[in-house]
Amino acid sequence: MVAAVGSWLDARAHKGRWLLRIDDLDPPRVKSGAVDAILRTLEAYGLHWDGPVVHQSSRNDAYNDALRHLMRKGKTYFCQCSRKDWAGQAIYPGTCRGHAEVTQRLIRLLTDDAQIEWQDAGLGACRFQVKDVMGDVVLRNAHELFSYHLANVVDDMEMGITHVVRGEDLEEATVAHLYLQAAFEGPVIQYHHLALALDEQGFKLSKQTKAPAVTAEQRAEVLHEVFIHLGLPAVELGEPEEMLQSALISWRSRYAPTF
Repeated sequence: MVAAVGSWLDARAHKGRWLLRIDDLDPPRVKSGAVDAILRTLEAYGLHWDGPVVHQSSRNDAYNDALRHLMRKGKTYFCQCSRKDWAGQAIYPGTCRGHAEVTQRLIRLLTDDAQIEWQDAGLGACRFQVKDVMGDVVLRNAHELFSYHLANVVDDMEMGITHVVRGEDLEEATVAHLYLQAAFEGPVIQYHHLALALDEQGFKLSKQTKAPAVTAEQRAEVLHEVFIHLGLPAVELGEPEEMLQSALISWRSRYAPTF
């Protein structure tokens, strides 16, 4: 909800569109009814999106075209390693680089020593070496499923995304995304990484930590907590649309004063 509200406010503050995309690249992991539940929750909280909902599971042709483009440019290589082969290392060490005879198990992005820099609206100046942070990320895995990195970059370009607002746990993923954007000669995107909502033990609130789902009955209270977490002034409890409009005034003055 933090990411949803933050990105909605940013889109409205910049007089843009708030686009909804479902990252369902791995069909076996998509639970029945989960997408419908997400849509109903967003609507209950007054977070109305613009345009049709995009499902990544229906865009394999676009990702295939993009992958072939990178292969023609020499930006990829085949890899036969499993995670067990490089267990204990933070990032893949490039074992299969330059070995044309390897089994074509999966496809990786061939990276270099490039330094990636951007000015983040939430984190400030960010600077990373690609090889130290992400390495040669997977673009298509052994099950022929496309990676989060490739799909998101391709979709961002085709959907005309100008601003991305998301949790700070994806800061390092942005390194791979900016590297891929440059490989595609795509437009520059502005990023805003938000502080994560954590539990009492300091873990991110998520399905993995068994955090309870937000409910429509508590929408005013949840929005109030989200605004406080985002550093916005408290607003009077009421209907979601009214609360969002009040928060929008504060967000606009902080992040989009020229609009």
